[in-house]
Amino acid sequence: MNIEIDGYNINYKITGSGDKTVVVLQGWGTGLETYDIVAECIKEDYRVVQFDLPGFGRSDEPRQAWNVDSFADFFCDFMKVLNIESTILVGHSYGGRVIIKLAARKSLPFVIEKIILIDSAGIVPKRSFGKRLKIRKYKILKKIFNFKVIYALFPEVIDDWRSRQGSTDYRNATPVMRQCMVMAVNEDLTKLLPEVWQETLLIWGDKDTATPIGDARIMEEKMPNAGLAILEGTGHFSFLEKPQVFKNIMRSYLRVGV
Repeated sequence: MNIEIDGYNINYKITGSGDKTVVVLQGWGTGLETYDIVAECIKEDYRVVQFDLPGFGRSDEPRQAWNVDSFADFFCDFMKVLNIESTILVGHSYGGRVIIKLAARKSLPFVIEKIILIDSAGIVPKRSFGKRLKIRKYKILKKIFNFKVIYALFPEVIDDWRSRQGSTDYRNATPVMRQCMVMAVNEDLTKLLPEVWQETLLIWGDKDTATPIGDARIMEEKMPNAGLAILEGTGHFSFLEKPQVFKNIMRSYLRVGV
């Protein structure tokens, strides 16, 4: 289904039934279908809303680069249009960033009953000396290669170098979404964690390299009402790698079928 929010055509779907609503916020570069497993395991007792954020999946792209707060503002408008006044929020990766921003706000147009964060982003890792050196080298080469004379001499070499820079998500993104991504990954949300007072379940893969298990332990420590469930042997998409274990955790936590 599609709905217009703030002039953007937004792809969404609603499944399940029940008095309570669960809304899923997606990870970077995914479509809402990635999270069908969430709906499948709880839809007998909950109404589940999945949607593509602007610039994700089949929703319109932002007309200019948005930071995480802009996506959070949009989400508030999305909730108003769908007349959702109370919800349980589930966020994977980038979606977790947006939820942390929302939960730390003093005022919202809806109530957050509970939070489930799956391999959530939000903590900026400390850069090692090697990492700092690599970034410095990248900036120097980027500056050199931007000179027209240099590019004219080695266009194929420079184009090949540029095509290999950044993560896969970054390389696959449009120019606008690249700017959104850069703003997000450089913003550390650690200081907001003590303000996330809602009951929070953290579900994490212990082999996650995108958002390491150490991030989960920081969130568990700093959030007042957080608990951690670890899916052993899984990575950043832990819920897809061990779907049955994930389903059992979700159903138990949300008391599905009880």
